[in-house]
Amino acid sequence: MIQPRSILKVADNTGAKTVRCFKILGGTRNRWAQLGQVIVCSVQEAEPRKMVKKGDVIKAVIIRQRKPFRRADGSYVRFDDNAVVLVDGVEPKSGRIFGPVARELREKGFATIISLAPEVV
Repeated sequence: MIQPRSILKVADNTGAKTVRCFKILGGTRNRWAQLGQVIVCSVQEAEPRKMVKKGDVIKAVIIRQRKPFRRADGSYVRFDDNAVVLVDGVEPKSGRIFGPVARELREKGFATIISLAPEVV
């Protein structure tokens, strides 16, 4: 359950380390975002001389969340952290993704993120 002002880890090699969510896309009444949803973030912490800088406003897709997520078969999946991947439309901005990724991203149209991920849960 990601909401505005949530601090999230960045799980790719764009140079951003943490981002802060400030808008959830997909309607005016969306208060919380879940796996596979696109959010608008600002970069809070970044590595020097990389693709993104501190203060940049970017779009990101949620790939991991701490709140248990119920799947269609009745099982639940939950992760140790809240993490995002920076995207440009549907394609990721980076060439590498770190850590596990939820399987639900494939149905949401993020097949490239699934193919770059080292582990799909």
